[in-house]
Amino acid sequence: MGDKARAKARMRAAGVPCVPGFDGEAPDDATLMAAAAQVGFPLLVKAAAGGGGPGMRRVGDPAALPAALQSARREAEQAFGCGDLLLERLVENARHIEIQVMADAHGAVLHLGERDCSTQRRHQKVLEEAPSPFVGPKLRARMGAAATAAARAVGYQGAGTVEFLVDAAGDFYFLEMNTRLQVEHPVTEAITGLDLVALQLSVAAGQPLPFRQEGLRLEGHAIEVRLTAEAPAQGYAPRTGPVHLFRPPTGEGQRCDHGLRDGLEVSADYDSMLAKIIAWGPDRETARRRLQRALEDTVLVGVETNRRFLGRLLAHPDLVAGAITTGWLEAHPEVAEAPAPAPEDRWAAVAAWLLHRLPAGGLVSAPRGLQPLLLQIDEDEVKVGIQREGSGWRLQLGDGDRSLLGAAPGGWSRIALDGHERSIFSWHQGPTTWVQHRGALHRVQPVDPAPAAETVQAGDGRLRAPSAARVLSLLAAVGDHLSPGDPVLVVEAMKLETTLRADRSGTLTELRVSPGQAVAAGQILALISAPTSPSEVLP
Repeated sequence: MGDKARAKARMRAAGVPCVPGFDGEAPDDATLMAAAAQVGFPLLVKAAAGGGGPGMRRVGDPAALPAALQSARREAEQAFGCGDLLLERLVENARHIEIQVMADAHGAVLHLGERDCSTQRRHQKVLEEAPSPFVGPKLRARMGAAATAAARAVGYQGAGTVEFLVDAAGDFYFLEMNTRLQVEHPVTEAITGLDLVALQLSVAAGQPLPFRQEGLRLEGHAIEVRLTAEAPAQGYAPRTGPVHLFRPPTGEGQRCDHGLRDGLEVSADYDSMLAKIIAWGPDRETARRRLQRALEDTVLVGVETNRRFLGRLLAHPDLVAGAITTGWLEAHPEVAEAPAPAPEDRWAAVAAWLLHRLPAGGLVSAPRGLQPLLLQIDEDEVKVGIQREGSGWRLQLGDGDRSLLGAAPGGWSRIALDGHERSIFSWHQGPTTWVQHRGALHRVQPVDPAPAAETVQAGDGRLRAPSAARVLSLLAAVGDHLSPGDPVLVVEAMKLETTLRADRSGTLTELRVSPGQAVAAGQILALISAPTSPSEVLP
């Protein structure tokens, strides 16, 4: 069942409906291109081995197929050690629904309900929930029967997941079977009350399953999100870097599975997932709100993550309504865009910095009137005015001013701005204070009076590695004339490929890397057009 092509053949023989496509054994590109005409477009190119997004490409027309086959095969070989591919017709507006099965050595094959994994980016799951808001009792029974039939057809034992695509009419098609526990198994544990790891070990030891299908009860609702080291606004590009500080959520109905520790370095050698954050509630809306709070209470200082993106996703009306399909995120790129800092977050960031820094000296005996300060909040310089006011401070920011009360914060604490209390997290690292308020993490530090060195802006013709990565291939040669968007080279990090493209018109004057070379984040890999002034000359 680990080979998608062989698995589909077994499922067809067992009467399990499969997505139409082509899955001949180890086909070459010419065979696949000929078969694609019969499958029809749009279609999916998929790796025959492994799971998840590596080796998967959506192809809308025949002209794009050769490049997609080459890229998918290369990525599949890198991720799974096997470059075999298959083709599937693209099921539009589909739901990705998977059924958890458990089978013992005594003939019992049971299903534990479904998980909805439709929220995906780059064909990899972002959010999973159980039960599905789309699946009712009749469809659950039909899919459960198909999943257990699939497991029986191969004599399966242990925990496994049978994955299906479901169209708008409720017709479902077998995708693959994952012969293991999956990342999203905690949502099934939350609604069944079962420990799937313990059951897996028990079955492996030869014990019978301790319950029957009719004894299984699904209670409440659970949702899981994957906290990953990536930049959603940059096409979900993976990120590397340190974990200076990590604090998981601990609220009611919340769970966090992770392997993080303070001081850990996130490298490009592994998948970008850092933690799984799960919330359970007696109903879906309670679970959703608890998960929103869990994300706001999760603190990770250091490597960039998708945490705020996940918060925006959970708040979107389509997610609230349970109306997400597999193509939804691609159709809503605005969800991935980083919003401008909220004014309240900036007030909280300045307040936390002042409360920590000033009592140790600063303006305890400040003169009358507002004293100006210049702070840097993230990438922006902010003018601040402060004045002692009784046991607190008068704080001015832009055109507004507020009273500030609170003790020097550290960790989670409460401050009051104009009498309105709010919870903030702060952590101090040298001259920098990291402040988190309502899920937004900001870096606050005094502005260095020395003039900053000139920095090179985007669009300068210097293509940089988005993260620590490995160069896979060069798509252009020195001397080629390029237009904005033309592909130049492909890098791979965390099992995902990224194509670096020309950021301006010009001639490719230099390639500083070769295939197979490891590169560091921010390293200049290629130059487009010759320097036009001494200030642009690179070292």
